[in-house]
Amino acid sequence: MPVRISILSLGCARNLVDSEVMLGILKAAGYKIADGLDGADVAIINTCSFIDDAKRESIDVILDAIELKNKKKIKRILVTGCLPQRYKERLKLELKEIDGFIGVNGFEKLPQIIKALTEGESITDIRPVPEYLYDDKTPRILLTPKHYAYVKISEGCSHKCSFCVIPELRGPHRSRRINSVLKETEDLVASGAREINLIGQDTTLYGMDLYKRVALAELLKKLVKIKNAKWIRLLYAHPAHFTDDLIEIVRSESVICKYIDLPIQHINDRILKLMRRGTSKKLILRLLEKLRMVIPNLAIRTSKIVGFPGETEAEFRELVQFMKDSKFERLGAFIYSREEDSPAYNFPK
Repeated sequence: MPVRISILSLGCARNLVDSEVMLGILKAAGYKIADGLDGADVAIINTCSFIDDAKRESIDVILDAIELKNKKKIKRILVTGCLPQRYKERLKLELKEIDGFIGVNGFEKLPQIIKALTEGESITDIRPVPEYLYDDKTPRILLTPKHYAYVKISEGCSHKCSFCVIPELRGPHRSRRINSVLKETEDLVASGAREINLIGQDTTLYGMDLYKRVALAELLKKLVKIKNAKWIRLLYAHPAHFTDDLIEIVRSESVICKYIDLPIQHINDRILKLMRRGTSKKLILRLLEKLRMVIPNLAIRTSKIVGFPGETEAEFRELVQFMKDSKFERLGAFIYSREEDSPAYNFPK
């Protein structure tokens, strides 16, 4: 009887792609994919630990899975993703009911890891420097509705934002090759996807590590030619790297959604410098003006952090006024989360 595998994916779309890759690899190895955790031989929980709320959600889900295991409804539990990558030793000490931990690497070894778990072994496979990068040959089982899919064009991040631990969790920025992204997108469209969402920690830096130049516009010029691709959506852009040729291709190609996800985080120059965002109020205002002027009916989504260490009332009001003036179509506002191992952790409040 084939071993039944289930997965519960937490966190962002980038983590969802990791879950889809894990399922694809396991199915290709002959494992049966189950719909829910209940009744699984091995339940995989793919976690997030970006901010406190995400950590709490991950721990709550793990505890729920342990309860199912204690009731004999799950045989083995494998915890994967950012939480074990960040807290391996603490989790092993405090969650002894968990049978295995892997981080954000090593997905190609999953069939052997699952086999070992079902044979009663306990497994921990967490590499200190993440380096995994899937390609167009990597099997995936989509967890999205059939009409859309995410394509991760890069992994990791080389920015040093003071509030963020992603570079430590996910490793340095590393791009997939243009032909690999193109082939995967062609395959997804051939299987029924009509909307392709491009994701990464910073999509606008795509290609810099491989080609020594930003190559996102070059990639888009090839993607828009794929037959039956109706929408291409750009997510996780960085204001410091939004080039004129990228603006022009978004404007000129009807297939590219007139929607940009552009996390700005703050507008005050002192706070931006403390955040180590590599940008400024002047640059942000100039970019927004250019985007609105060049691309008619553009929808911009952004995110902001409030309560950053040392933020004054005047700086907060400056941010609020900027948001009112900018009239973003979509806005996410987040209370600063003090993350250990981030540079801002030791900033005076």
